[in-house]
Amino acid sequence: MIEAYVTNLGKYNEGDLCGEYLKLPATKEDVKALLSRIGIDGVLYEEFFITDYATDVDGLCRYLGEYESIDELNYLASMLSDLYDYELEKFEAAVAYGDRSGCIQDLINLAQNMDCYEFYPDVDDEEQLGRYLIEELEYEKIPERLEPYFDYEAYGRDFSVNEGGEFVQGGYISRNDVDFKEHYKGRHIPDDYRIFAYPDPPEIMPMKQQLEMFGRMAAFHTADKTTPTREERA
Repeated sequence: MIEAYVTNLGKYNEGDLCGEYLKLPATKEDVKALLSRIGIDGVLYEEFFITDYATDVDGLCRYLGEYESIDELNYLASMLSDLYDYELEKFEAAVAYGDRSGCIQDLINLAQNMDCYEFYPDVDDEEQLGRYLIEELEYEKIPERLEPYFDYEAYGRDFSVNEGGEFVQGGYISRNDVDFKEHYKGRHIPDDYRIFAYPDPPEIMPMKQQLEMFGRMAAFHTADKTTPTREERA
């Protein structure tokens, strides 16, 4: 659902653009592997930032910043991946509507509140809205003899003004009376979505094994120096 180009901040400041796209939702192992490939080890290089986003969800990238949390991005991507296609269309329309899309916390909550919005796809103007309300949703019963004279455009305009709806790319959207529930308050991400972790540190060889290894190396070099060459043996 979302791809974030994760960049090693330390190397970037040294003049080396070292980064890679992380596809979300992801796993903790995916994150560790990517960080290892771009040189973030949690010791010499700890910090990163996001230099680019890619997603099929229209309008989403403009609300995502360069210092977003990978855990929050994964949370959002997971919420979006759980939506049905028609819900994802409604989400795109809600983002364009701008009611709850100021930051990633808003977007996470928005993805979990699709029942708070009414969305009529492919309804692009007031006349289409009026016809959709009457012909598809049967808001009014127009006598057949009056249908040729009915002003669908005016009806759609009044409806839109009264409920504060908006025409966006893809259709018409408005809020309904369902309470918007703030599931995520920006503090505690559920454990299932927490994936950030530095790469595992390299395994340190026990001191005894290090001493044995150094001893073998020293013995090898000493033997190499004292063994006569073919010319010397001749």
